[in-house]
Amino acid sequence: MGHRCTGKSSVGMLVADMLRVPFYDTDEMIRRRTGRTVAEIVQAGGWPAFRAAERETIRELAGVDGSVIALGGGTPLDPENADILKRNGFFVWLSAGSEIIVRRLEGGRGDDGQRPPLSNEATAGETERMLQERIPVYRLLADLAIETGERTIEEIAEQIRAEMKHAMC
Repeated sequence: MGHRCTGKSSVGMLVADMLRVPFYDTDEMIRRRTGRTVAEIVQAGGWPAFRAAERETIRELAGVDGSVIALGGGTPLDPENADILKRNGFFVWLSAGSEIIVRRLEGGRGDDGQRPPLSNEATAGETERMLQERIPVYRLLADLAIETGERTIEEIAEQIRAEMKHAMC
C-alpha cells in the first residue's frame, strides 16, 4: 500500500516473482473486469463508482492465499477494505516524500495516461493534502514501512523479501 507513484505495482510484481507467488494489481483487475480505465470509471460515475468497484475487487481477493497485491492508494482508507486485508495479509507501506511523488506524477513515471486527478487542486497541493489524510491510516495498518525515495525497485523488493522471511520465522 502507499500513495500514487511510490512503486507499488513495480515492486509488487518483482516481490511476487521473487517469492514465486501470484501478483494482483487491484486497478488492473478493475480495468479487466469493467473494460474501463480508472479515469473512465471516475469520469462516468465519480470516485464513489470507482471505490465501489475497488471494494468488490477486495472482497474477491479475500479468499486468495499466498499472493502479492498492489492496492490503489485510497483502498485502505475504506474500513471494510482495511478489515478484509488486515485479516488476510501482511501490509507493506511504500512511501516517498511529496516532492518525489509530484516529480514522478508530473514526469509521467508509472503512468499510462490513465491516472485521474484526485481533486481539482494543483498536483503539489493535492499530493500534500492526500498524504496528510492517508499517512495516519497507512501507519496504523503497516506491518512494514519502506521509504522508496531514490532507491531502485530491486533494492526495495529485496528488503521486502528479507523482512517477510524474517517475519514468517
